[in-house]
Amino acid sequence: MAKKKETLGMQSLAKHKKFGGKLEVVSKVPLKTKKDWSMYYTPGVAAVSTHVAKNPKDAYVYSIKKNTVAVVSDGSAVLGLGNIGPYGALPVMEGKAAIFKSLANVDAFPIVLDTQDPEEIIQTVIRIAPAFGGINLEDISAPNCFYIEEELKKKLSIPVMHDDQHGTAIVVLAGMINAFTVVGRKLNSSDTWITVAGVGAAGVATMKFIHRFAPKVNILAVDSQGIVWKGRKELSETKKKLIKEKVIFAEEGGDLAQALVDADAFIGVSKPNLVSAKIIRTMKKDSIIFALSNPNPEVLPHIAKKGGAAVVATGRSDFPNQVNNALVFPGIFRGALDKGVRTITDDMKIRAAVALANLVKKPTADAIIPPVMDPRVVKTIAKAI
Repeated sequence: MAKKKETLGMQSLAKHKKFGGKLEVVSKVPLKTKKDWSMYYTPGVAAVSTHVAKNPKDAYVYSIKKNTVAVVSDGSAVLGLGNIGPYGALPVMEGKAAIFKSLANVDAFPIVLDTQDPEEIIQTVIRIAPAFGGINLEDISAPNCFYIEEELKKKLSIPVMHDDQHGTAIVVLAGMINAFTVVGRKLNSSDTWITVAGVGAAGVATMKFIHRFAPKVNILAVDSQGIVWKGRKELSETKKKLIKEKVIFAEEGGDLAQALVDADAFIGVSKPNLVSAKIIRTMKKDSIIFALSNPNPEVLPHIAKKGGAAVVATGRSDFPNQVNNALVFPGIFRGALDKGVRTITDDMKIRAAVALANLVKKPTADAIIPPVMDPRVVKTIAKAI
């Protein structure tokens, strides 16, 4: 009888079980002699503690704070898995920490919280902040994520970034810049239409970011109820704000299929299997498809190309054009930690997106963005911060 072939999921479970997770704590200093113990623990450490207590800013010099980031999640919006709580979030946050270390030599630690109350999350992060040089918020659902990030940015003197929002927005813009180059059209044009499916954390940040970079572009937002427009009842405050600030075009309703007619590009940050080849055929010739739902995209690349798409990107590493925030967050925090940046501004993020796009000297349909493991990426992003 033939042996059953192991799936990637089965292999991943076995590897995580074998190693007991992906992280460990390793000491930088030896504890082999009495002098080691007296130097790095008691009594020698008392001098360091006394100094830092009197000079808190020197924690960056005498402790791990200068190179440490907390990866914080409440497990309310994990990958494509939804609200699976802190235990479900922990392996993902470990993975983020491993990426931080592997790509940018940042010591990141997963912090998963057994609460989804925004005020409790804010207070918890404030209380643990002294040990960290930065806070990377992750997999926290909208609209709580917007409020939590803004409050922490006001109250902390270290950089705070919700990666699902801003990391995604930066890498999407970088990819879009080069995708429009490939198809020979302008991104910042009143003739350009982009349809975005998903009005959660990633979708909102991406639309706002593209609008800031290319204010002439027309953006249609689509959620589970259809096109977000001013005549719809029971709009959230976030959606009302997108309309009020003219980030999105909101003059008429309809469904996703209608929103894609004659569109130049589609950005999916929603759920799997939303778009068919038939729908893509109604878009402009040589359309651009960013199907970024993970692990399963809104449309698979071969189906998108069957519908006539010229450029197709996903969030996955097993297809060309991986548009994934892993390209961005290690360099963002590397730059912020190295330069003592307190706030990561929109101007910094736009510089990062343009710099990332420029790493691809001659974009092609299957190469609009550098691969995650390109050694130039972290240094380039860090320099922009």
